[in-house]
Amino acid sequence: MPTHVERITSLQSKTWSGSLALEIRLAASDCRTYNESEPYLIQYPRLSYVAFLLPRLHAFFAASLINPEVPAHEAWLSFEDVPLKWHYPLGLLYDLLSGAEPVDLERSRREEQLSASQATAGASHGAVPIPWRLTIHYTDFPGDQLIQLDGAGRAMLDSFINGVKEADFIRNGSARTVMSLSKDDSDKLWLAVQTHDMSLFNTINTKLLNPPGLSLRHIPIKIYLPTSATQPSASEPITEETSAGHSAGHIRVVQSLVPLHLPSKQPQTLGTALNDILPTIFPSRRNPLLAQPVLHGAAVPMGAVMEDLSRAAAYTDGFLHVVVVMLG
Repeated sequence: MPTHVERITSLQSKTWSGSLALEIRLAASDCRTYNESEPYLIQYPRLSYVAFLLPRLHAFFAASLINPEVPAHEAWLSFEDVPLKWHYPLGLLYDLLSGAEPVDLERSRREEQLSASQATAGASHGAVPIPWRLTIHYTDFPGDQLIQLDGAGRAMLDSFINGVKEADFIRNGSARTVMSLSKDDSDKLWLAVQTHDMSLFNTINTKLLNPPGLSLRHIPIKIYLPTSATQPSASEPITEETSAGHSAGHIRVVQSLVPLHLPSKQPQTLGTALNDILPTIFPSRRNPLLAQPVLHGAAVPMGAVMEDLSRAAAYTDGFLHVVVVMLG
């Protein structure tokens, strides 16, 4: 039987191996040909950021652009007319906007006990079309919804580092750990994110998760809540509200301090945390009665231990980005 550390390592490896098939087409308003250009197809990591694709996309679509001199960093991507936020990882964007049915982990375990044919039939149920179809634009930048990128990549770097600092502050009560990283370590962390290198990432992330002389206090978590759901109470902190268009509705980003343990000294689970933060939406600590939490495209069991999730399934900025999907 695998040890606890081995299970955490295995889950992290599976999280990092997650990817999405993308089909990216050039917006008709930017295309110089009568017929639309050929699409750009790629299998891209869920943990990564679509902004990293811009140089490759510009090189691919340059011959079809009305203005091929437009800088690569001035492009922006959309899904069904909804601009994609650069500072959100691809997997989070997909879970928020695609409408895809989350993978049911409990059902998947049951299907493993069935015959191969039965499992295949079950897995195909509720599937959505793949690849995920996106559009790239080089004009009409939606400045009221997106940050403006720059050719040197500073905007993306600053956004990522700010997220890492915020996660560090939540974990330890101070951002001293990340601020004390050497320049070489900071550069390696960003390189690991850009190149999707889990091994390199872990050499730096281990230092952030195991700070000398400090004990971890809280779990960094952001909860993405459609406003069509039951509204959170006034006491629940809302840190961000964004409009994602008619197809996706509005998104509220909810944050709260989540201790590693309950007052009873029992480990904090996802169910206990959600019940404490959003009791009207998660009235039960054990069962998803009104909504289910989704992380990396999967419906996460309510009994999952928060500290284990944070170490194995956090995004590269250190946060658990949990999407709430209403049931029924």
